[in-house]
Amino acid sequence: MQDIQHYLRPGTLQLPALPPLSLYLHLPWCLKKCPYCDFNSHERRAGVDAAAQQTRYVDALLADLEASLALVWGRPVVSVFIGGGTPSLFEPEAIDRLIGGVRALLPLEPACEITLEANPGTFERERFAAFRGAGVTRLSVGVQSFNDAHLGAIGRVHDGAQARAALEEAARAFDTFNLDLMYALPGQTLAQLEQDVRTALSFAPPHLSIYHLTIEPNTLFAKFPPAVPDDDTAWAMLDRITELTGAAGLERYEISAYARAGHRCTHNLNYWQFGDYLGIGAGAHGKLSFPHRIVRQVRHRLPELYMDKALAGDALAQEEQVVRRDLPFEYLLNALRLKDGFTLAHYMERTGLPPSSVQPALDEARHRGWLEQHGALWRPSARGFDFLSDLQQLFLPDA
Repeated sequence: MQDIQHYLRPGTLQLPALPPLSLYLHLPWCLKKCPYCDFNSHERRAGVDAAAQQTRYVDALLADLEASLALVWGRPVVSVFIGGGTPSLFEPEAIDRLIGGVRALLPLEPACEITLEANPGTFERERFAAFRGAGVTRLSVGVQSFNDAHLGAIGRVHDGAQARAALEEAARAFDTFNLDLMYALPGQTLAQLEQDVRTALSFAPPHLSIYHLTIEPNTLFAKFPPAVPDDDTAWAMLDRITELTGAAGLERYEISAYARAGHRCTHNLNYWQFGDYLGIGAGAHGKLSFPHRIVRQVRHRLPELYMDKALAGDALAQEEQVVRRDLPFEYLLNALRLKDGFTLAHYMERTGLPPSSVQPALDEARHRGWLEQHGALWRPSARGFDFLSDLQQLFLPDA
C-alpha cells in the first residue's frame, strides 16, 4: 500500500480540481514482435503453460491495482484500456476475471468505456463475442493493412482475409469498435493506400485510427531500415485519407483519429486532454494528479520480474514529479493533437499554472500561422496540423 500522505504534502502547484481518471492495463505478450514496434511487448515463448501464465499475470495486475488504491481513492474511472502486446491472446475467462476484479476495486462510471486491443488472427477473432460477454465495450482491431505483401513487409502474422473476417465479427459483436491502419508502408503506392482505406471504410467502422509508419529507435526496422515512400508521397497519402474519411462521414478529431458522432475514444481523449491515468502491468506508464503535484510512474518492464514484484507489493520501478517548467510542454504536447483545441482556463485547471506561463509561445505560434484563436479557444490551423512537431517544440522549456 502506497502512503498517500507522501503525495498530499505541500508542493509548488495548486490544482483547483483533479482531472478525470482512466485505468490502463498492459498485457505484454505477442505471438511475434513486429519489426516497427517499440512498445513493451514480448514474444510468447514455446513450452510455457499459457493458462497458468495468464492466471498469475492477472493475479499480479489485481495485486498491483489494490496496492495503488490509496492514490486514487474515491475517484470514479471514466475509461479502462487493456493494451499490449496482444491482449486478445488472453482467454476470455482471464479477461472476465480481470474486469470483474477491477470493478470490485474501483468505482467505474456507469458509461465507463472498456477497450481491448485485438489482432485479426483466426483464433483471436473467435473470442470476440466472449470478450463482449466479459464486459469489454469497445474493441480496437490492429489491421494495419489489407494487402498481404504489405502485411508481410511489416511483420504482421495475419493476412488480408483474416483482417476482413475479424472486422465482420467485430461489427457483429460490438456497438463500437476501432480499426487501426498504417500508411507509408514499405513499397506502398498511393493507389494501394487508397484501396486500404476504401476497404476499411466498407466495414463502416465507428472509429478509425491511421498512423504513419515511423522508424523508432531500438527496433528491428531501426537496425535494418526498409525502403518506404518519400515524404511527398506520404503527404499525398495523408491528404487522400482526409478526403476519403470525410466523404464517409468520419470526422478527424485528432491528428491520427477519425470518428462518427458519439464514437470518439474516451480513453485517448482523456490522455490528450491531460487527464490522469493509473498504469498497471509490465512497463505500464501512469500520470496521477494531487492537489500540489503531478506524478509520473513506471512499472517494472520485464513480465516475470513485474509479476514477482507486483505480487510482493512492489510493482513500481520509477516515479518522478513533473516539474513546473515542463508542464506547459507536457500539456500542449497532447492538447495540440486535438482539432477542437483547448482553452487557457482548461490549461490552468489541468496544470495549476497561470496563462502567463504559456502566453509568449502561444503568441509566437499564432504569428507563424500554426495556431488560431477563436474567442477563448486556441486550436491548430490546417498548417499547424501539418507542422505539428514544430508547433509542439515551441513549448519546450528551452525553446
